[in-house]
Amino acid sequence: MNLLFDYDGTLHDCIRIYAPAFRMAYAGLVRDGVAGERDYSDEEISLWLGYTPEDMWAQFKPPIPMPLREHCTALVGDEMFRLLQAGRAALYPGAEQVLKKLKDAGHTLLLLSNCQTSYLEEHRRYFALDRFFTACYCAEPFEYAPKWEIFETIRAEHPGDYVVIGDRTHDLEIARRNGLPAIGAAYGYGAPEELEGTAAVIGDITQLPGVLNGLFGEG
Repeated sequence: MNLLFDYDGTLHDCIRIYAPAFRMAYAGLVRDGVAGERDYSDEEISLWLGYTPEDMWAQFKPPIPMPLREHCTALVGDEMFRLLQAGRAALYPGAEQVLKKLKDAGHTLLLLSNCQTSYLEEHRRYFALDRFFTACYCAEPFEYAPKWEIFETIRAEHPGDYVVIGDRTHDLEIARRNGLPAIGAAYGYGAPEELEGTAAVIGDITQLPGVLNGLFGEG
């Protein structure tokens, strides 16, 4: 079976590096007089996790012009990379063991993230994700198309049955539009209503093999 994973909020506890990177970039907006002083909580910042940069800035208040959006996106990315290399990034506890178990059980593991290519490649190297995943995809080469559209390419390259695992509506829309089972990651960054209609919801990544076994006799 093909298991299609989201990354941030499903495998990677990305608030650890995204929140400080966002605050650093926002401080620059304050210094430049573009935005007013404000303390963003981790919970507020987490609402943007899982979005493409374009969608994130479209929701940001106050609105900022496109060149400044691109500058801030680059600043956030650079700072997240610095924090990654400084050892501040982390997968959820047990994630690597779960991925190994699922791969050893004969599943094909695939990854799809709404991120930039450089971000994905940095994390592939740092966490040695190729140990587990047959292929990793990100949104940038597809011009940040919705994940359900990108899935058409993935499915053509990796035929077979699928289960989608993710924490946001962007992930689970793949399953809804294609009549696929989905497992919602309630420990991630999506609101509870985003996980409605899934075959199961897990509160911890370590529950995934047992849930797959219960649903499909696999895992």
